[in-house]
Amino acid sequence: MAFELPKLTYAYNALEPHIDARTMEIHHTKHHQAYITNLNNATAGTDAEQLSIEDICKNISKYPMPVRNNGGGHYNHTLFWSIMGPGKGGNPSGKLAEAITNDLGGLDKFKEEFNKAATTRFGSGWAWLIVKDGKLAVCSTPNQDNPLMDIAEVKGTPVLGIDVWEHAYYLHYQNRRPDYCAAFWNVINWDEVSRRYEAAL
Repeated sequence: MAFELPKLTYAYNALEPHIDARTMEIHHTKHHQAYITNLNNATAGTDAEQLSIEDICKNISKYPMPVRNNGGGHYNHTLFWSIMGPGKGGNPSGKLAEAITNDLGGLDKFKEEFNKAATTRFGSGWAWLIVKDGKLAVCSTPNQDNPLMDIAEVKGTPVLGIDVWEHAYYLHYQNRRPDYCAAFWNVINWDEVSRRYEAAL
């Protein structure tokens, strides 16, 4: 099989109380695994089997909808697991912190803009912090689309993303998406976000 479920570097209960263990386990082993299974089925016997998920996303307009939906699901969730961690949160530092100040008007303004992108995304989707033309920007995408895709309304390299599909928060937060978005700041692994930011530059 070309694509595989990434192992988490922390336990399912490690992000509690902000994200509960049951949600993490179902989200990782059922939802993400389903995207991978469907992506492998959709790309079987095609050239896409040999490509990275990033390369597939960058040229997603060439592929049928099952590749777009499931490829996006795989890429998005792989990023999502990596930018969270136990004992994280706090504030970004270094070049990333400087860029948040210079490009987005500071941490508070960035949080406000990011939370707005996440809470106002209609239906299912994602909110993102991206690098676009060397600068940080905030945007959101529907379904399992992402800004790496050549069909995205706002294109760029994602460095931080939040899943606002109901399966990401419903067991614990029910319909209180803003509460989930507020809690997300307590689990962000800023070291990983910084690493992705510097790589994107």
